[in-house]
Amino acid sequence: MAQRFEVHPDNPQPRFLRQAAQKLQAGGIGAIPTDSSYALVCRLDDKAAAEQLRRVRGVDDKHHLTLLCRDLSELATYAMVDNKQYRLLKLATPGPFTFILPATKEVPRRLSHPSRRTIGLRVPEHHVTQELLAIFGQPLLSTTLILPGETEPLNDAEEVYERLERQLEVVLDAGACPARPTTVIDMSEDTPVVARLGRGDPGRLGLVVEDSSGKP
Repeated sequence: MAQRFEVHPDNPQPRFLRQAAQKLQAGGIGAIPTDSSYALVCRLDDKAAAEQLRRVRGVDDKHHLTLLCRDLSELATYAMVDNKQYRLLKLATPGPFTFILPATKEVPRRLSHPSRRTIGLRVPEHHVTQELLAIFGQPLLSTTLILPGETEPLNDAEEVYERLERQLEVVLDAGACPARPTTVIDMSEDTPVVARLGRGDPGRLGLVVEDSSGKP
């Protein structure tokens, strides 16, 4: 049964964040706010929790999960990044961008793409997410909170709680999020490619989207 914590979006109560972190550390699945939408999260190194996260989201092992990192230094621990890529990442973080990059050995093989050995990574800008990551002390494995058969992410924490209270251990309620997914930049090859246009502006990175419709 999920426990719901109502936290201030700019000044979240530390005691609630600590309790949420403890539940995640113990192997729980949580729903938290980010600068794009609510996300499902769990411990990076907990196989059972990661499998439960995929079940709730309704995705298989070919779906890229994302590591929520506190900063670029932490991101570089889990992804292979050269100097050129690092400069690009610096322009976009923190912010509503997800980057597909080759995973390092710090990422369990079961979490990376089975054929490409890549992983999604991002540094979110939402203050609640940042504070939770600081308390947790390591990246959180995440995926956008879109339920099976639906196309839009859940953006109301009360609805998240009502629909998923038996599948989650914690819901951090910080009010509504922008409810638009991140822009996904595939940096696994020599030239960065906009794989999905979302809230982040690729122009900030000097990238041009070929499909003017903005569809992935």
